[in-house]
Amino acid sequence: MKALLLTVVAMIAFAANSLICRLALGEGLIDAASFTAVRAISGAVTLVLFVLPGWQKKEHPRVSWKSALMLFVYLAFFSFAYLSLSAGTGALLLFGAVQLTMFTVALRSGERFSGLSWFGLAMAVLGIVYLVLPGVTAPDPMGAVLMVVAGIAWGFYSLSGRGVGNPLAATANNFLLATPMAVLVSLLFLQEFQASGRGILLAMLSGSVTSGLGYVIWFAALKNLTASRAATVQLSVPAIAAIGGLFVLSEPITLRLIIASVATLGGIAIVLKQKA
Repeated sequence: MKALLLTVVAMIAFAANSLICRLALGEGLIDAASFTAVRAISGAVTLVLFVLPGWQKKEHPRVSWKSALMLFVYLAFFSFAYLSLSAGTGALLLFGAVQLTMFTVALRSGERFSGLSWFGLAMAVLGIVYLVLPGVTAPDPMGAVLMVVAGIAWGFYSLSGRGVGNPLAATANNFLLATPMAVLVSLLFLQEFQASGRGILLAMLSGSVTSGLGYVIWFAALKNLTASRAATVQLSVPAIAAIGGLFVLSEPITLRLIIASVATLGGIAIVLKQKA
């Protein structure tokens, strides 16, 4: 029950990131670059508070600028993508790109896929392609590209964390390293600066609670989950984000999004089941 509760809370937190970002940027409460910077700073502060006792005992993880760069790319492209995407569409593109990136790396490293796995992979790819095909309900092309890049970056970031002894401390370390990059981007986009008090609070909420505390809760849940179950439960995030977008942001759930979600998430679930 504890593992289940932690997992549910973590998935809601991850989905809430999409809702909060879309709410802040969709209403023009803050610009994307400033949202990224405030989110990074807030996340770093929150995570450091949790891992500081260990660091004081000299249990500091090694510096990985590659991981920090991937984290920064995810944070920045995620924010700019939500200038034009709905919460559910953005979350589907993000998590679809994450899983497809990890599957591609597995194939390149020599992992063998069964026939059913290849069918699931094809299903997932076709679901993403169908979602972004031109049409009345198609997402903004630039927003879709930005979110796919964010997903690829998060996929590589996740892969770089395999074998890390203390993933929470490593995440705190990477947030600290990514923060100066996020601040630099906000300075480069200074001419587009806009930030209301509510926008800053939403960015802080995204950094401290749905990112910082979300990761703390997720790493606690992972202790009781197998790798395949951990990957599978994350497929619930796009659905939670879409439902939240409907009730919180009044965003419609289109037939295109439903079909694309069934194909993409269903295909990924097939691959994960076969890998398990």
